[in-house]
Amino acid sequence: MFRRHNIAARIFDRQISTVAPGTSVHHTRRFYENLVPNCTIYEVECPDHLYRKITEDGQYLICFSRNHQDLIVYRPTWLSYSCKEECDTNDLPPKAKRFESFFSQLYCVSLASSNELICKDFFLYMESNQFGLFATSTTQNHDAPVGGAVQGVPSIEKITFHLLRLEDGVVLDQKCFHNDFINLAHNMGVFLYDDLLAIVSIRYQTIHILQIRDSGNLVDIRAIGTFCREDDELFLNSSTQSMLSHEKGKLHQLPENPVENGLHQSEPSSDYCFLSGIKQRLLSFIFRGIWNEEPDQALRVQSLKKKFYFHFQDYVDLVIWKVSRNADQHPAFFAVYNMETTEIAAFYQNTADELYLLFEQFCDHFHATSRNSLYLNFISSHSNNMHAREQLRSAKNKASSSLQFVKKMLVSLPFSCQSQSPSPYFDQSLFRFDEKLISATDRHRQSTDHPIKFILRRPPNTLKFKIKTGPEAGSTDSRTKKISSFIFHPFLPLALSIQQNLSLQPSVVNIHFRK
Repeated sequence: MFRRHNIAARIFDRQISTVAPGTSVHHTRRFYENLVPNCTIYEVECPDHLYRKITEDGQYLICFSRNHQDLIVYRPTWLSYSCKEECDTNDLPPKAKRFESFFSQLYCVSLASSNELICKDFFLYMESNQFGLFATSTTQNHDAPVGGAVQGVPSIEKITFHLLRLEDGVVLDQKCFHNDFINLAHNMGVFLYDDLLAIVSIRYQTIHILQIRDSGNLVDIRAIGTFCREDDELFLNSSTQSMLSHEKGKLHQLPENPVENGLHQSEPSSDYCFLSGIKQRLLSFIFRGIWNEEPDQALRVQSLKKKFYFHFQDYVDLVIWKVSRNADQHPAFFAVYNMETTEIAAFYQNTADELYLLFEQFCDHFHATSRNSLYLNFISSHSNNMHAREQLRSAKNKASSSLQFVKKMLVSLPFSCQSQSPSPYFDQSLFRFDEKLISATDRHRQSTDHPIKFILRRPPNTLKFKIKTGPEAGSTDSRTKKISSFIFHPFLPLALSIQQNLSLQPSVVNIHFRK
């Protein structure tokens, strides 16, 4: 029987029918098939800012000034206007076609000092307290002395994390890192889960764990890298002092002319060279894994020689890094570390079929969204959406090399924190769209003059709405390379499309909304 899908029929159907247990939210989200952004204001009059994102609860629009010094926060509102004379229902009055008709500015706060700049691609939101985490930094220095750091990693003189209460823009706390390198682009080097914050120092191979208290304080919990447990440093220092005392006692018992006995009279060195605690945990895990593979003692020794000792220096030289697109040039591995037991739980190469199967079947577990977040739990993935899963398997069947396909898929791990939009218009059970042009992932994309179509996933598979970036008439200069970004409201039919070129010209901002 043909069922009508207009909004009145849906409301009536909701009143007289009961959905299957556990599907009420998904059933309700089908209303978005009718509530779509069907109107666009092209080249809207707006401040020349860098527009970052709308928070997951829809309360704040985060923007930065063009000079990367100030934070500007807006409150998303809905279009409202009045006309003195008779209004044209098909067109909006000029006053309504402004940025201020949709967003009201709350405040402007200066975050960066004179020699620091705001990292425009970094922002994390703590929904339970409405706290925002921002970062400022000085420029990179590629010629900084190593001094115990990883070679080849640039140094940033100062990186500052600012914790703000977004309600009024008050800076609650700050955390500084000096002469370090943290990958701030798209939140790659920082992860927030509930009230725990993990910051990865690539230069010193340390994972800093902090807690965000309800009072707004950033509290150091532990640092994982050189040491794994809180008392590791104390234990090693006390052991070193004991060894030094023992060595000094032996020196006092030597004859007056120790050179004759082939000994050199010098102070024992305290610079003992240890591998980091997390590296020792990794080597131990690899060793025990190979040891347990072979029950026979002779075969076990041979296996250790081939698989462990032969590659020992390669394992020692591994560094913690966010896997990037150039991972084909170097071997890459994934390690799963248990902070409570300080043990390595799993270790995979980036070509492991076992890891890919886990990624395919349990993709949502790799995101680890906050338990307090409502909308982030409905982001489509190939582990919770049959259409995304079919699309992934189709791409896998078309791939010329299974090995290269696995590496291409796993290159996105570990997922960046809060890097996807929870908008229902990216729900692949509701709409179909070209993911090469637009997707839930927060990334800039190559701009196109053609509109991006959103088509109903279910019959009658009709075109519901289109989003076009740039001017309504299209670009006049085809030689200039342009990129586009999209900011969707998490639950309202409201979106921004921002087109910018590589020059310093102002961006072209379009507002898409339901009229």
